[in-house]
Amino acid sequence: MSHPKADQVCRFARDRLPQTVERLAGYLRYPAISCDPAHFDDVRRLARRIRDDLEGLGFARARVLELEDALPCVAAEKLVGDGPCVLIYGHLDLQPVKGEPWRTPPHELTRKGDRLYARGSGDDMGGWVSHLAAIEAWLSVAGSLPCNVKLLIEGEEEIGSPNLERYMDAYPDAFQSDVMVLTDCENPSTEVPGLTVSLRGLMELEVICEALGSDVHSGLWGNLAPDVSMALIKVLSRLIDDDGRLAVGRVEVPEAWAKAAYDVPLTDPLVRKGAHVIDGVASLPERGRARAEWAWRQPAVTILSTTLPTPDLEKNALRAAASATLSIRIAPGQTREEIKTLITDAVTGDPPGGVKISVNEKPGGADSWLYTPRGPAFAAADRAYEKAWGHPLVQIGIGGSIPFVALFGRRYSHLPLILNGVLDPESSIHGPNESMHIGVFEKAIAANVYLLDELGDLPRS
Repeated sequence: MSHPKADQVCRFARDRLPQTVERLAGYLRYPAISCDPAHFDDVRRLARRIRDDLEGLGFARARVLELEDALPCVAAEKLVGDGPCVLIYGHLDLQPVKGEPWRTPPHELTRKGDRLYARGSGDDMGGWVSHLAAIEAWLSVAGSLPCNVKLLIEGEEEIGSPNLERYMDAYPDAFQSDVMVLTDCENPSTEVPGLTVSLRGLMELEVICEALGSDVHSGLWGNLAPDVSMALIKVLSRLIDDDGRLAVGRVEVPEAWAKAAYDVPLTDPLVRKGAHVIDGVASLPERGRARAEWAWRQPAVTILSTTLPTPDLEKNALRAAASATLSIRIAPGQTREEIKTLITDAVTGDPPGGVKISVNEKPGGADSWLYTPRGPAFAAADRAYEKAWGHPLVQIGIGGSIPFVALFGRRYSHLPLILNGVLDPESSIHGPNESMHIGVFEKAIAANVYLLDELGDLPRS
């Protein structure tokens, strides 16, 4: 049964949107870049600021969690009774901005039209702040929350959450809950809310071509000795089709899902705008698969780097060796070993010019994730989003890799995992001019108000 003040709480949150944006702006002024040791203190300063703010909002046990050789997490809780406990996860760290062509100051929230520009505005400060705004509205209007709430704000997500499982082991009470709401996810458009149910995995493979003991004169030995640079290009071309998509390792998706994927509003104009495709260049054709399937459910490849000579290192020589590092996006449900074997077989068989080819997997990466949302928590989420957005949740995937999601899925597979966020296809996260749509932010806050209310009626797990 809906709380009698739920709609009033939602109106209060909407009226306070300017103050919420100002709070968000205050957090975004910290250049909390977790991949750069020069900014580790900024991560720690922001963590302390968030802890202090949570204490000011009446949260109990607001604290900065720390482990040796790790950046901190912030944890807090507001326990109001015997009902279910909802854990809200977000992250406070940011991607770097150095060398990027920003049109606004990257660490100063700037509104232009309907969008708020700053590094971290959508990924992920806006995501978890939208929950904080909903919580503050409940406390201000109703004096309490409709369910128990815990917050866990991580400081290392942008470097792959290398210590998150250590935090789970060291501070199990900070994660103990009945439902987990994980922010940092996307909506298929500014008008349609998304529930993320799949992620592609990530791995890096180095393809190495070797032929000579040293570089030699190309005029003397060209046409006689193998050219490893040309050989590398030829073997890499085996991996892709005429559109440049990965041709090996494609997977079959359920027929019903494949048909429904055409309803996802990933239109050609949206792709062109979101991906910054220049005039005169087309987005890739569908070729019998919906754009959503290509983006979310099929593997992909990108060349991260090569050892091919740069213009400043030109010389007339056959090189001794050449290599390329590939980023492989692994299809949901596909294993790293499956895709690695297929790629290795494709590039090592019948080597051009008889060169020696090897494939090495580099450390790091993330597993793929494929989830089937079932049970009353997801029915509750559907009701909450329908109220706030006027549109039901659409089950979507994300083409990127989010290591913490697979970790939560493995560690807490017995709990419902609700993945939401404030991103949309034009958010440009991890690139210059990252932004969040103000309308999406407002609707996300409203959805979170109703979500806490709906989840409060659920039995404890």
